[in-house]
Amino acid sequence: MLLSGKAIEPSIFRQALGHFASGITVITSYIDGEPVGFTCQSFYSVSMSPALVSFSVISRSASYPKIRQAGRFMVNILSGEQVGISNRFAQRGTDKWQGVQWQISPLGNPIIAGSIHWLDCEIHAEHAAGDHLIVIGEVKALSQQASADAQPLLYFKGQYRNIAAHNAA
Repeated sequence: MLLSGKAIEPSIFRQALGHFASGITVITSYIDGEPVGFTCQSFYSVSMSPALVSFSVISRSASYPKIRQAGRFMVNILSGEQVGISNRFAQRGTDKWQGVQWQISPLGNPIIAGSIHWLDCEIHAEHAAGDHLIVIGEVKALSQQASADAQPLLYFKGQYRNIAAHNAA
């Protein structure tokens, strides 16, 4: 079906984008003695030199204004075993951090235990884009290695997925 010349229906747009597999992250920060964070699947690398990454966040986010105020953030790349963490940080109005193990990064951001990698960033730029903000961060520190058998948490067609191991024939 070709939909040119008309406004794209949001539900059809969401369905189409669901056919693109994405990794799941939790973006975190720490300000005024409190950790903050939210689940984010709109994360990607921007530049190798300087090391820049980006994520998108809905403009009405309750967590992002605190992260902006802190001026820094952590990208926790979730493992395939962290579905519960992803679900917890996707909720609003709950204590997302209850029972979550974490430690402070070199920049002072929360690193969620069990994440397969993390990137410690300072906010480099922010751009309004429709009902979202595009945030670019400069990576200042990162984890050096992950477990060799660690698998990422993926999202595809509205469900969490894992990478299936395939043996060459």
